[in-house]
Parts: sequence; C-alpha cells; structure tokens
Amino acid sequence: MTAIAVVTGAASGIGRAVARKLAEDGFDTALLDLNEATETAAEITALGRRAIACRADVTDRATIEAARTRIHAELGRPTALVNCAGWSVIQPFLENDAAFWDKAIDVNLMGTITVTRVFLDDFLAAGVGRVVLIASDAGRVGSTGEVVYSAAKGGVMGFTKALAREMARKGITVNCVCPGPTATPMLLVQHEKRIDALIRAIPMRRLAEPADIAGAVAYFASPGASYVTGQILSVSGGLTMSG
Repeated sequence: MTAIAVVTGAASGIGRAVARKLAEDGFDTALLDLNEATETAAEITALGRRAIACRADVTDRATIEAARTRIHAELGRPTALVNCAGWSVIQPFLENDAAFWDKAIDVNLMGTITVTRVFLDDFLAAGVGRVVLIASDAGRVGSTGEVVYSAAKGGVMGFTKALAREMARKGITVNCVCPGPTATPMLLVQHEKRIDALIRAIPMRRLAEPADIAGAVAYFASPGASYVTGQILSVSGGLTMSG
C-alpha cells in the first residue's frame, strides 16, 4: 500500500515542516490550506514524492470533502492524516468578543473534528490508518492571552483519547502532539520582549523550530508507532515537564 498523508495547514509553519518530513519518510502528500500550498508541493516533488496542493478551509466541510475527492483521483486513498491547521491571536480574555471565541473554537477544535471525520472513512475501509492531531501545551497548562485557544486545544486532547478508544480495534491509531512555543509566523509577530520571556522560561533556552515538531509527528505516523494510541506528547524543550 502506498503511504499517502493528508496534512492541513501545510502552506507554512508546522504544517509545512510536517509535510516535508513525511515526504522524506516516503509519503506522498496532499496539502490542505486556506492559502494553496504550492511552495510546499514544489519542495516535496523535488524530493521525488508526489504532492498536490488543495485550497481548503477546515471550518467548511464541503471544501474538505472536495479535497478528498481530488486526493482519491490524483493520489489514492490516504493512510495518514495530520491536523496542523490552527489559529490564535494573543489577547486578554476580557477583550475577546463572541466572534473571536467562535473562530478560535471553529478552527482549532471543530476544524480538527470535521477533517478527521471526513478522512476516517478511508482508514475504516482499509482497516488501517494513522491520525495525528496537533494540540498545544496551552491546552495542557493554560496560556495567558490565549484562554479560548487553550480551551479548544484541551478539547483536541480529549477528542484524541476518546477517538483512540473507539478506533483501537479498527486498526486506526490516534495520537496528539502538543508543541510548546514554536518559531512560526503566528508566534513571531509577537513583541520581542514576550518572545524573550518565553525563551528564558524554556530549559533549552530556545524556541522550537517547526522541524522539531515534525519529528514527533513522523514517529506517530510511522510503522514503529503501530502499538501506540491515545497518547499526548509535549514537544516543548522542557517547558512543561508535568501537567
């Protein structure tokens, strides 16, 4: 069976690094993003793997189903799914409005649930599959200025564990990676003083690079993780050693 991975949020940041790492590990990849991930696709084809870039919105099920139809036609049935798409803006909870809450929950939690449900049928038909969800250490321990984001990512962790229980006898593993502060466009727009404070709090004294997160994802997607399911793995340079 050809290894085919679907990666959401693949145009930049963690999603882009994950897609490239999976390609290096032998996966053909379908790259889903609001911004068509053509540059990521070019990197992957340069590695000798097949890749297609699909413009899709994780909050719009119709676009995800359309992408699935295209993936079937051009690559085949996926064997792995990595949900990397996410959204956050640092803002005190008391300044959030209802539209802010809705977007944080729709993208980070409901988007993950929707995409997973759409592609789960492929794994059920094959009797095997790898689902890797990206949450955040914000969901494990809370993050100032990211209250609803933290709640949504906590929901992703609960979704991981419950779905893993339901899928365990169907040959499908479901695991979750929780990045700590990572040098992505979403974080690097923050004030330099905030970033410096984060770095000082991290025992390894640096932000994660997207490639650091990609290595953990690749493990969960690999044959070596076939007996691992329902797990939450923090990749944070030691920032959250408990919790």
